[in-house]
Amino acid sequence: MSIDWKRKLSSRKLWAAIAGIVTGLAMVFGLDENTISTVAGAVVSVASVVAYIMAEGKVDAESVKRAVEGVQDAVGAVTDDAG
Repeated sequence: MSIDWKRKLSSRKLWAAIAGIVTGLAMVFGLDENTISTVAGAVVSVASVVAYIMAEGKVDAESVKRAVEGVQDAVGAVTDDAG
C-alpha cells in the first residue's frame, strides 16, 4: 500500500488536527492564551498555503499535459497529411 504524501500533507483536515493537538499540548504545559492562539493561527495559515500551492501545481500539470497532447495531435495530423 502506497501513501500519497502530497495529498496527505495538503489536507486541511490533517493540519486542523495538528493545530488541535498543538493547542491541547500548549494548554497542558501552561502556555498563555496569546501564544496558543499565535501557534494555532500559524499552523492553519501554513496549511492553507500548502494546500493552495499543491492544488495549483496539480492544475498547472494537467494544463501542460493537455497542451502536450494537443501538440502531439497536431504533429500527427501534419505528418499523416505529408505521407
